[in-house]
Amino acid sequence: MAQKRDYYEILGVSRSVQVEELKKAYRKLAVQYHPDKNPGDKHAEERFKELSEAYEVLSDPQKRQMYDQFGHAAGAGNAGGPGFGGFEQGFGGASVNDIFGDIFGDIFGAAGGARGRSRRSGGRPGSDLRTQIDITFEEAAFGAEKVITVPKNVRCETCEGSGAKAGTQPETCNQCGGRGEVSFQQGFFAISRPCPRCDGAGQTIPHPCPTCRGTGHTKKRSQIAVKIPAGVDTGQRLKLTGEGEAGERGGMSGDLYVVINILPHDFFTREDAEVICEVPITFAQAALGAEVEVPTIEGKVKLKIPPGTQSHKAFRLKGKGLARLGSYGRGDQLVKVIVEVPTRLSTEQKELIRQLSETGSEAAHPMHHSFFEKVKNLFD
Repeated sequence: MAQKRDYYEILGVSRSVQVEELKKAYRKLAVQYHPDKNPGDKHAEERFKELSEAYEVLSDPQKRQMYDQFGHAAGAGNAGGPGFGGFEQGFGGASVNDIFGDIFGDIFGAAGGARGRSRRSGGRPGSDLRTQIDITFEEAAFGAEKVITVPKNVRCETCEGSGAKAGTQPETCNQCGGRGEVSFQQGFFAISRPCPRCDGAGQTIPHPCPTCRGTGHTKKRSQIAVKIPAGVDTGQRLKLTGEGEAGERGGMSGDLYVVINILPHDFFTREDAEVICEVPITFAQAALGAEVEVPTIEGKVKLKIPPGTQSHKAFRLKGKGLARLGSYGRGDQLVKVIVEVPTRLSTEQKELIRQLSETGSEAAHPMHHSFFEKVKNLFD
């Protein structure tokens, strides 16, 4: 009798492997050698059987401890313990389906589970939909309610979603007995597939509804109200549960995802919850100081400009920004002042500016003096 291989060697892992790494290793090899991918290959079938046996033992803390201490002898109960059984005995109480549910649930479970539920209920869930909505800067700031039109499948009013002609009913599929799936033997395993007669629904409709032709839904342009929360940003999605495509034969409706797009504003831009705007000021206002009106999303406010303000200086208005989506409070508004240089001057104005330039000092233009001092030192 051939000696059984070491379970750690079979899975290609070290004896100190952690549970998650063990699961990843098994999943990779099990997908490679699964009988569905290797029909008629006896070697792949035996390899898959060997992998599943190794994983079942090493994934159970008690069985792993016994295996580490006594090796394969523990499986026969020869070490004074109860033993952990073998693959042929159903993994000591665990079934192949239990292991598949744990390992392959995220691969087959989401779609397969939904299909399984829909088969038992006689309907199929509808598809999710995606659409885009354009909103103004103000609507993003304060929130709004919009009505959008979405073409989608809705429940057939003639048959109320059953798919059957008036006065008739769907019938249980005589091939699968209403289970929605048929099973067949492939090597060591019993494989299940959607029933070809009812396409997995578990029911057939001998007399289809003339309006929907047995699907249980019809096409319609539906108007849907969408609540826009304050503080949303471009690219964010709103989920409207049950507003997607109607399911077939009474199945659950899908969801609708609304993607936000904020239209450009004449004055404002944003960074997260902060509002940003640029305000032009004159040379005199920047040099002597002034009080100017600036726009905010709630109206105009007065902003004090101190004497000697430089161009592109940013002033912060606390709490004048956007709502923080999913949190409390509001952001700030940044007002960036731009000193505007006059382009049309009279002869008298030019002379006054020339006189000002001639009487200028280092103290009056510290940035100018500092810059040219650095240039001079750079090339000396």
